[in-house]
Amino acid sequence: MKKTIFVFSALIIALLILFQLSKYAYISGDLSIEFVIAVIAIVFFIIGVIINKKTLRKKAIPDISINTEKIAELGISKREYEVLLQISKGQSNKEIADELFVSESTVKTHVSNLLLKLDAKRRTQAIQKAKNIGII
Repeated sequence: MKKTIFVFSALIIALLILFQLSKYAYISGDLSIEFVIAVIAIVFFIIGVIINKKTLRKKAIPDISINTEKIAELGISKREYEVLLQISKGQSNKEIADELFVSESTVKTHVSNLLLKLDAKRRTQAIQKAKNIGII
C-alpha cells in the first residue's frame, strides 16, 4: 500500500513539474502551444500504458482439481452437477433452465436431489458444502 501511495505521489509531482515547465516555456515564447499539448498527451499516454500493464497482469489461478470420486460417491449425476455449477454462479432456476435447455420443474427436481445428496437445507449451504468437499 505504501508503495502504491509513493508511486502515485511521485507521478503527481512529476506531472506538476511538467505542467510548470511547459507553462514557463510557453510564456517565454520558446514553445508553441501545440507542441506543449503534444508532449503532455504523450506523457499521459505512456503513463497510462505503464499503469495498464502493471494492473492487468494475470495472476496465477491456483489449479483446483475436482474430486470426481466424491461426485460418484455422492451419486450426483452429470446433469445434477451441471445444475450445481450454475447454482454456484448465482443463477436462478429459470436462468438455469434456459442455459441447460430443460424445463424449470426439471431444474427444481435436480436442485432438490442435490440438496438431499449434499445434506443441505438451502442452495447456499449446498454450494458451501460442495466447495468444502472439493467438487466445485
